[in-house]
Amino acid sequence: MRRPTTLATKFVVVGGTLLALAMASIGLTLWVTWQLEGGAAAVNEAGRMRMQAWRLAATQHGAAPMAARPLLRRMDDTLALLGAGDPSRPLFVPWADEVRSRFDTVQREWEALRAAWTTPAAAALVTARTEAFVDAVDQLVSAIEHRLSHWTAILNVIQMAMMALAIASAVVSLYVGYLFVLDPVARLKAGLASIAKGDLAARIPVTSRDEFGELTEGFNRMAQTLASLYRNLEDKVRDKTASLEIERQRLSALYEVSALLSRAGSLDELARGFARKMRTITHADAAAIRWSDETNSRYLLIAGDCLPEAMAEDESCLLTGTCLCGQGQGRAVTRVIPIHPASPAPLGHCARAGYETLVSVPITHQQRVLGEVDLFHRSARAVSEDERSLLETLASHLASGMEGLRASALEREAAVAEERSLLARELHDSIAQSLAFLKIQVQLLRDAVKRKDLPAAEHTIGEIDAGLRESTGDVRELLVHFRTRTNAEDIEPALRATLRKFEHQTGLATHFSTEGHGMPLDPDRQVQVLHVIQEALSNVRKHAAARQVWLDVRQAPQWRFIVRDDGHGFAARDAVDETHVGLRIMRERAARIGAQVEVQSAPGGGTSIVLTVPSSTAAATRRESEAA
Repeated sequence: MRRPTTLATKFVVVGGTLLALAMASIGLTLWVTWQLEGGAAAVNEAGRMRMQAWRLAATQHGAAPMAARPLLRRMDDTLALLGAGDPSRPLFVPWADEVRSRFDTVQREWEALRAAWTTPAAAALVTARTEAFVDAVDQLVSAIEHRLSHWTAILNVIQMAMMALAIASAVVSLYVGYLFVLDPVARLKAGLASIAKGDLAARIPVTSRDEFGELTEGFNRMAQTLASLYRNLEDKVRDKTASLEIERQRLSALYEVSALLSRAGSLDELARGFARKMRTITHADAAAIRWSDETNSRYLLIAGDCLPEAMAEDESCLLTGTCLCGQGQGRAVTRVIPIHPASPAPLGHCARAGYETLVSVPITHQQRVLGEVDLFHRSARAVSEDERSLLETLASHLASGMEGLRASALEREAAVAEERSLLARELHDSIAQSLAFLKIQVQLLRDAVKRKDLPAAEHTIGEIDAGLRESTGDVRELLVHFRTRTNAEDIEPALRATLRKFEHQTGLATHFSTEGHGMPLDPDRQVQVLHVIQEALSNVRKHAAARQVWLDVRQAPQWRFIVRDDGHGFAARDAVDETHVGLRIMRERAARIGAQVEVQSAPGGGTSIVLTVPSSTAAATRRESEAA
């Protein structure tokens, strides 16, 4: 597998190549410039030789050798310098064939001129040799200058080449940048724009093996992953929407059933409404509600919806196990039962009615089977776990609703029984005793008539008249007790109404006062408090011989009701006497709400009945402790 070429490697190769070309060009330029500088210095030295030659020629011929020796030595040094060169200056002759030939000529002419100086010769000869030497030097300078013009042309060509190289480097750099960076970035940008527009099928062709190639492959993988996730997301959203729709239907069904349970006033209404709801919710063709007896031995059809009339009549009461419907106590579960016409159930009603599937849901409450819901379908039917859970939940709601109706009925029955018991106690403690007294008085009246004892008969008739008036008052008081109603928030209006009725019946002056602010009493506690106060007022009417009555109410820190009068009172020890029926009734009523009744009285000092009602929590705790 070929190793990928990275973007850095590409830039290094291109940049290195351009740098190498640039360095080579610069080096070549420097070398040519060096040659030109050395040649110029050589031209300068050659010109100096001409000057030295004429200076030597101007020296008188035959002068002492000591005077010409420095000039000769300087000329020798100049020729040696031109021949060897001096890189430090720089100074060197740009050698070529012509330049070499001219230099050799200069050396020969110098040897001839030197010989003429060192040997006796005519002045004309020295002058001729000097002119020949100078002419040779001029030809050498011309050759060097011709050579330097050649190097100058080469330098110009190199400079033009460097300019072209700079332009080409810029073009190559721009092209390389576009090819390796800008074009891949543009393609990636176009791909991202396509993804942003929702085109998850967009892909970018991979044209290189560098970093942008890896980015392109990564982009394609990302796009493929996004497309896959989007498809999965659509599937998940579709599944979640379906799940939410199922949950919505389930909650709607639970809400409808709960609403039905809350407004149903009877078992028949509840069962019929539930059967109709169940058939609608499950899309069944018919539904039946069956209720089981205590022993779970038979099932009674209490309601049905779209159930064939013949089937409803024949299956109005089923023994457990005689047909597909009806389950025993220990094995009651939700069942999906296929109905086979070839092998029908013992009764065969479902097959004859054309049903193919029966869904049986037990109605259980506190692990006890109360009945079952039967759903009939004319096609094959399967029940999922969610549907099974929903059906069982709805069935448990039905069980709770039926138990609630039964509890309400029992509560109403208990309330009626309590009212009857209360009425019986009231009649027994008041009117019954008066009737018993009247019965005795009637017998005494018969005896007096038989004896023809007129005074005794008159006395007995007076007693009977007094007893009748007392019985009439007791009856009127009972009517007042049972007609007075309390307010759900405040007991004060009922207390004032009771005092007004008492004042109207007895003609006694009444006074009412209240102080403090406390939590309102519960309605059931208000009723008992009102009855205790009415009983206290009844005792005032019967026994106190009072002129005024006061009712003081204190609401904090706990409710306290004080009924006091200015009657003749009685001894405190007589308060516990069983003959004081009214006090016993008041204590019984107070005990029902966890309250206490205290009697404060003295002969000639009036009587006070104090009813103390604790808070609801304290009263409940007291009743629990007394029950324990």
